[in-house]
Amino acid sequence: MIRTGRLVVGVTGASGAIYALRFLHHATQYFREIYYICSEQAIQVMQTELGMEVSRETLSAKTLLGRDWDGLKVLNPRDYFSPPASGSFRHDGMVIIPCSMGTLGRVAQGISDDLMTRAADVCLKERRPLILVVRETPFNLIHLRNMVQVAEAGAIILPANPAFYHRPKTLEAAVDTVVARVLQNLGVEQTITPEWGVEEA
Repeated sequence: MIRTGRLVVGVTGASGAIYALRFLHHATQYFREIYYICSEQAIQVMQTELGMEVSRETLSAKTLLGRDWDGLKVLNPRDYFSPPASGSFRHDGMVIIPCSMGTLGRVAQGISDDLMTRAADVCLKERRPLILVVRETPFNLIHLRNMVQVAEAGAIILPANPAFYHRPKTLEAAVDTVVARVLQNLGVEQTITPEWGVEEA
């Protein structure tokens, strides 16, 4: 696949807003453009879990990253005329982080009822990377069957399960172990966490 430097990021209302924020922070180092789709519930979760003073009107690089960054394109989740809604728009993949079970279910059944699920559907039909960072526990049988369905269609199920063998000392460091795996699955040579068993230079 030809690299474009573009990435689509979806954020749902599942618990785990910190995963979305940390991923966005790191992804700006590896992609020149990020097309950001955020649900209304995700905004509420950011307010609740992170204490962020954010609204649909104030979503921007400044509020999400703490700095200006021209590469962030904040999209309206109801705007089907946005670039990621079309297969002719080329990008390097899509990450939904965190991914709610509702969004997973709609993607699994091909229900494109907003820009996020439409963009995910486009990834599957165009054979582009689609990574779903699911955040739920325990899983019921419907959840598991939906995961199998999207995996068979070509998506990657990457649960938000932090690794601890590097002994992360902060919550952010633990979250970053998941972020690193997402970037690796996008084909990015990330430097957030070292490979297991490989000595650092």
